[in-house]
Amino acid sequence: MGTDSKHSVETWARAALSHTMLAPLWLSNPDRPEARPALSGRHKTDLLIVGGGFTGLWAAVRAAERFPNRKILLIEGDRIAEHATGRNGGFCEASLTHGESNGRARWPDEYETLHRLGLENLYQIEETIARYGIDCGFLRGATMAVATHPHQVEALGPGTAGFLDAEQARAKVNSPTYLAGHFSDGDCALVDPARLAWGLAGAAESLGVEIAEHTRLVNVRTSRRGTGVDARTQQATVNARHVVLATNATPALRRLKHSIVPVYDYVLATEPLSDRQLAELRWDPRLGVSDAGNQFHYYRITPDRRILWGGYDAIYHYGRGIDADYEDRTETFETLAKNFARTFPQLRDVRFTHRWAGVIDTSTRFCAFFGTAHRGQTAYALGFTGLGVGASRFAADVMLDLLERRPTKRTQLAMVHQRAVPFPPEPFAWVGIQATRHYLAREDRTGKRGIWLRTLDRLGLGFDS
Repeated sequence: MGTDSKHSVETWARAALSHTMLAPLWLSNPDRPEARPALSGRHKTDLLIVGGGFTGLWAAVRAAERFPNRKILLIEGDRIAEHATGRNGGFCEASLTHGESNGRARWPDEYETLHRLGLENLYQIEETIARYGIDCGFLRGATMAVATHPHQVEALGPGTAGFLDAEQARAKVNSPTYLAGHFSDGDCALVDPARLAWGLAGAAESLGVEIAEHTRLVNVRTSRRGTGVDARTQQATVNARHVVLATNATPALRRLKHSIVPVYDYVLATEPLSDRQLAELRWDPRLGVSDAGNQFHYYRITPDRRILWGGYDAIYHYGRGIDADYEDRTETFETLAKNFARTFPQLRDVRFTHRWAGVIDTSTRFCAFFGTAHRGQTAYALGFTGLGVGASRFAADVMLDLLERRPTKRTQLAMVHQRAVPFPPEPFAWVGIQATRHYLAREDRTGKRGIWLRTLDRLGLGFDS
């Protein structure tokens, strides 16, 4: 790209971002429900669920469906869907393992079972949405991974089912950057994630679940009275027979603090596209797209005809830092905008309206891991690494199985009973993550994996968003 062209892209990117609001598109909705009252006083319940994101909401719905006579209480420290659940791209994928290659590498003997369970889980999500009449723009569709560098083409499997050459890939979405693609149909759906969460909360309440917002957990421990688990919030105490911890990027158990690292993911949304602009793209709104690189973009058409464009940078802050100030990172938003301009040069008259960020709970195995605490009376799941919209329902059932202490097809999976390798403490975590980001970016440019990344592969370790 010449100097003039580079200058043009940078100028356009700044102009396109100049009037954006710092707010998640999905949560900037006049239909957002009012917050439920905070919990106060003393309470006793059969099941306490901590966390009002997808994992906690699915646990509430599934528990109420499975055990209709039990008392269930869900508490959320902020508002329903406020964090990762309301800030993602709305890709509801069937994969439970962060893609086929990761699943086959880690659990080759049971991958086919995991794949089948993932497809069943996606179907059950669709069925639940229909049964409770949840209006969340659920659209069963397809995905396309695209190569934008020559060395990425081979990884998409030329000659295999689903492979697309450059012309075929561009026929699905009109971008001059596509050199090849891989198309997969039926294993993904697109949703409005906030509306899905609000709908699940309503469904849970219709089944008798009590939900309290602005109720932050302070601590949780085995009851000294020998009756279940005691949880303390800022204004309440709860004695529960069982507890589900669905706090993800902020683990509620001290022993889990090294099991994940919080990583910031950044997203832009354009203004609604015109009929002409949509026609130029040739883009079926059922199709979600992602790059084939390590630093990848994910993008889709929203129900109101915007392009949601996210990913690429995965920013880790020293000390596992989480802070609202980290959500507005000019450098990353400008990088996203410039990459958008290169991908869709025909949309240079489009402007962005929303910019936002969210925290991803990254694990070394790139997908959720599970466990119990407090003598088996508490269950947890975390480490979804960006693919929690669909996998959170599966995780909810796993946790409920674990609490019942009975073997099921889920709890017998190696994926469920094996632990994720923890990240090291600081400063080693910071050094290792920054080195990994450097070499992942180099591989994207050169196609060379390098000794650092190959070593991590052999050890079964990784860093991703």
